[in-house]
Amino acid sequence: MPRLLRFVLSYVLVGAAVAVAVVTFMPDLLRTQESPRPVVELRRAEPLPADALGHDPVSYAAAVNKAAPAVVNIFTSKRVAGRSSPLLNDPFFRHFFGDLLPDASQRVETSLGSGVIVSPQGYVLTNNHVIDGADEIQVALNDGRFTKAVLVGADPETDLAVLRIDLPDLPVATVGDSSAARVGDVVLAIGNPFGVGQTVTQGIISATGRTQLGLSTFEDFIQTAAAINPGNSGGALITAHGDLIGINTAIYSRSGGSMGIGFAIPVQLAEQVLADIIQHGRVIRGWLGIEAQMITPELAESFGLSSTEGVIIAGVLRNGPADRAGLRPGDIVLRLNDEPVRDSQSLLRLITQHKPGERLRIDGIRQGRPFQTEAIVAERPTVR
Repeated sequence: MPRLLRFVLSYVLVGAAVAVAVVTFMPDLLRTQESPRPVVELRRAEPLPADALGHDPVSYAAAVNKAAPAVVNIFTSKRVAGRSSPLLNDPFFRHFFGDLLPDASQRVETSLGSGVIVSPQGYVLTNNHVIDGADEIQVALNDGRFTKAVLVGADPETDLAVLRIDLPDLPVATVGDSSAARVGDVVLAIGNPFGVGQTVTQGIISATGRTQLGLSTFEDFIQTAAAINPGNSGGALITAHGDLIGINTAIYSRSGGSMGIGFAIPVQLAEQVLADIIQHGRVIRGWLGIEAQMITPELAESFGLSSTEGVIIAGVLRNGPADRAGLRPGDIVLRLNDEPVRDSQSLLRLITQHKPGERLRIDGIRQGRPFQTEAIVAERPTVR
């Protein structure tokens, strides 16, 4: 073998031996350096304190026992004109059958609902639509007692009514704070669905401050997933601790039964209505005598506005408070007493929360220029 070839082969063998040794005994030398992985920051739950472990609620019986005795069943009846057959007015039939013929000129309609006893004096909160037009109202308590109720007053604009019953040792609901209600809080609905008797359903608060549902003039509903069905109207929406935070009022349904979308009137609103009805026999609210229209993006552009906040005055009642204050159709109202007017609902709320005789400063825009005026609030006419 030539000397040059032997020389080359010897170096190849040495290199192969070194390579085998490196792969076998020092593999890390062959790895390429990896780029660092990005750090993912996760928001992790805080560990529960030791005293909270093992104390998850497994029953709401204590809450129900606290609130259920104050929830009542309401039965109403009213006489309505009936349809009489022409044969009943025929002299021939009258001659032979006389008083045996039925009187079809009137018939009695009955309905049912629920209510909540909110004071030891026997005041009961319920929905106006439960007792509207009733000639007689009966109340059945959870303890088996049954009595007639007197209508103290009603407020169709919030769909609330106040009844009074006269019985000793009445159970009374504990009123909670509906303004502290949070989406996700567990709530229970208590009432008399379909007349089957007192029933409790459980769910969560799905939303708060629901408006523009077309259910009433003044809307600020708590939306809940707790099942509410016909007959639950006027019943209690309570917290997991048994405190009253709402009066169950309506459901959204395509079938007539619960679809997991129910609405309750916040108890703080119900308290205001209750106080006014007890003191005055009606709810007293402020009124200006205007008709307002929401500002759409198209209207905002035509009026040269930078946002859709505020309302446009669409109509002014002649000789009403707004008319006397100089407001005109086409004026844009932006603030009332420095409170921003965001839409028609907020305008209505800001006006009605003022008492008759109070002064209300109005800031707005008229024909592209800012203006300010002052109106003296009058009493809002009662809706029958």
